[in-house]
Amino acid sequence: MTVTSMRSGTRSGRRPAHGAPPARWRSRKAQGWLYAAPTAVIVGVLFLAPLVLVVWMSLNRWPLLGPARFNAPGNYLRIADNALFVDAVSFTLKYTAITTVLLSAVALGLALLVQERGPGIGFFRTAFFLPGAVGFAAAGLLFYGMLNNDFGPIDPMLQALGITSEPVKWIGTPDMALFSTIALVLWRFAGFNMLILLTGLQAIPVEVYEAARSDGAGRRQIFTKITLPLLRPTLALMLILSVTGSLLAFDQFFVFTNGGPDNSTVSMVMVIYRAAFFRFDLGGAAAMSVVLLVALVGLNTLMMRRLR
Repeated sequence: MTVTSMRSGTRSGRRPAHGAPPARWRSRKAQGWLYAAPTAVIVGVLFLAPLVLVVWMSLNRWPLLGPARFNAPGNYLRIADNALFVDAVSFTLKYTAITTVLLSAVALGLALLVQERGPGIGFFRTAFFLPGAVGFAAAGLLFYGMLNNDFGPIDPMLQALGITSEPVKWIGTPDMALFSTIALVLWRFAGFNMLILLTGLQAIPVEVYEAARSDGAGRRQIFTKITLPLLRPTLALMLILSVTGSLLAFDQFFVFTNGGPDNSTVSMVMVIYRAAFFRFDLGGAAAMSVVLLVALVGLNTLMMRRLR
């Protein structure tokens, strides 16, 4: 190879076969690492490090005060003997199934209702979304005050309208406590999920609907053959958020029902909270947290594959 050909190859930007990578390539790689470094540090400090600590705690008898003692897999074996946690798993799955179905139906109905632009649509979109700006703890206290039998306004209104003849035990029975909590969740999250679905609906090209109408398709056919299939990625996102949030439910039960009556509305996270901060069994609480995390990852993976 002549000197001229070597110079021309260098000027053309071709990487030498056995040499070091070009300086520009090394510079861009370094820039990429610099851009990713802040996010990597945040993820490592706020997610990976606590996750490793929780896994290590789950393998030890870890009291609030005193030294930790390695007892693997004792904390995991004791989970099956925890009757409250087993009941909480059953209740949380029931709550998740009901909430996800109702929340999806209500949010999709609201999104379809405000999909088209028109007079007053902006007002209704804002009104439906506003409850999502209320903190969950504040929403729980609000519902508790409204449904309280002693000073709440709902019972007197229902009695004045002749709907009921006596105060309703909104959180006095297991079924009513579950119903009231689901109503709280629907009020709080329907508008937020509506906004997610509305974004997906507006991403569907208008030409597709026009072509379907020109072919004689009715409203039902357009909804089942066009809207739902093209909305599947957005529905998958909403379902994952809904299922994950329901399985990790804590605020609504802790603030609104306090797990009552008779521990009938105790969720899995509430059992973990009680184990850690009431019985000071941090190792057992960490083991239940790891089990819940693995279940969440597996369930979300299955949902993504089914909705792909």
